[in-house]
Amino acid sequence: MSQNPSESLFGVLLLAHGGPDTLADIEPILNNIRGGKGFSPKLLEEITDRYRQIGGRSPLLEISRRQAGALQKELDTAGKRIRVYLGMRNWHPFISEAMGEIKRDQVSRLLAVCLAPQNSRMSVGLYFQKVQEAEKEEGVKTPVSFVESWHREPLLIEAFAEKLRTAMEAFPPIRDGPLPVVFTAHSLPQRILAEGDPYDRETRETAAVVAERSGLVNWRFAYQSQGATAEAWLGPTVESTIEELAAAGCRQVVVAPIGFLADHLEILYDIDIYFRDLARARGIELRRTESLNDSPKLIQALAAVIGRHVAAIETSVSA
Repeated sequence: MSQNPSESLFGVLLLAHGGPDTLADIEPILNNIRGGKGFSPKLLEEITDRYRQIGGRSPLLEISRRQAGALQKELDTAGKRIRVYLGMRNWHPFISEAMGEIKRDQVSRLLAVCLAPQNSRMSVGLYFQKVQEAEKEEGVKTPVSFVESWHREPLLIEAFAEKLRTAMEAFPPIRDGPLPVVFTAHSLPQRILAEGDPYDRETRETAAVVAERSGLVNWRFAYQSQGATAEAWLGPTVESTIEELAAAGCRQVVVAPIGFLADHLEILYDIDIYFRDLARARGIELRRTESLNDSPKLIQALAAVIGRHVAAIETSVSA
């Protein structure tokens, strides 16, 4: 939809990972993720089997579209003249497709927001790189700004805390001390620490602030979903943490994935199947917090982050 050139339209581009709609999509998605470097047939077989176990597809696109739609309604209600777009890094609708829409709509300014609150040059940075590449490919002249991190946004913290309270209340009372909580985030190669990447600090900060907001006294942080490469990845791992809890006599644990906003493979397989089975084999009942998905508090958090950045951009432009 095009607009009157005399009108100013601010655009918000939500960036997400992308996931397969069918099992046949997995191979080209893996090619995109690995930048065309190739992968073993064994890896393809393993990933395909995991998707098969969660229903043969990813719900991420559907959830991301709901998030975008809910955010659009939230911004409209606040009287903001902002149009929300959605672009995926590894599958349709690709970021380049969204940039094509932005060009057709003659958006005057654009703010790119990754649907991952903690910043890393290896994750969020790649999304922003894709935006810049798509700008050139599509010939977009719209000035673009980026939200680099929103890991301490108060409404985001409250959204995580709400889900955590619900999960903890669902457990029957235990007699051997406070219910343990394990906060998790997606691991990255350990070399990012030497490079000064903010990711490790920010994921741990999010966990600590949610723990404080929830009044926790028995919690820890662990990394999950390490990559299938020979290099060292950030730890401690969830697997080693489960072993420690079992050795300490723990029989219940809540996993709170604060590095993720929506259901996808790392939630539905890694936690709901793999970690749960691992814990059960050691006599531990493992439950997790419900993903934020398109919960009202998450949408309000996104709207608050966007509102502040848009106001700052408009102030700088008018100065």
